[in-house]
Amino acid sequence: MIYLKTDDEIALLRASNMLVSNTLAELATHIRPGVTTQQLDKIAETFIRDHRAIPTFKGFPNSKGPSFPASICTSVNDCVIHGVPNNQPLQEGDVLSIDCGVLLDGFCGDSAYTFSVGKVSEENEKMMRVTKESLYKAIEISTIAHRLGDIGHIIQYYCENAGYSIVREFVGHGIGREMHEDPLVPNYGECRSGMPLKHGLCIAIEPMVVQGSRNIYIDRDSWSVRTKDGRTGVHYEHSIAITKNGPQILSSFEVIETVLKDKQY
Repeated sequence: MIYLKTDDEIALLRASNMLVSNTLAELATHIRPGVTTQQLDKIAETFIRDHRAIPTFKGFPNSKGPSFPASICTSVNDCVIHGVPNNQPLQEGDVLSIDCGVLLDGFCGDSAYTFSVGKVSEENEKMMRVTKESLYKAIEISTIAHRLGDIGHIIQYYCENAGYSIVREFVGHGIGREMHEDPLVPNYGECRSGMPLKHGLCIAIEPMVVQGSRNIYIDRDSWSVRTKDGRTGVHYEHSIAITKNGPQILSSFEVIETVLKDKQY
């Protein structure tokens, strides 16, 4: 069942998504070589709860193993998504994707950003840039004149033409009172396919892109999704609302990137 949101509900979704973005911005101040992802997880949970919200990832069920043990997903290098925070210090040159979700005033926020730990390779820097650009290209065409398949098609076309592969086993989703709602939002597809985009449809678009083969596996922790060839993967995500006046981005990368810019010296 697909639930179209009212303007008031979109406002509540914006508030919850902005809390996610502000959480990621807070984490950005702490990301550096030597910090562990467990430390980042504790910072995130404290920040979320201090703002009257609940971390929706913590305790999220898994039909094939234990529930998710942390408040954020921290995916490093060959781990594309769903990385479990641990006590391994981050290293100079690591690529760190952080996915975060909250429940605030009955509505969910969900967004992800990929961070450089210190100075990353030019190859990784380019993939991060291309993947983020593909997300914004997908958002740009998320209007009531298009269909769901157009979103996946533009992400796939843009990233594959740059030499990267799209993870297909995991996709974006609707968002609202539940973190994962209908419809599914693949990062691949055919133009003019799928349901028409409608006013009030709120979705999370999240390209998951890898350098080599798109083949993945799930690690022994039952959560961490890794590339089979050990190549690096990245993950960006925005929650958006589709309206008659065009797409509205409910989360924000600007608050994160302001922190990252201030960290450069």
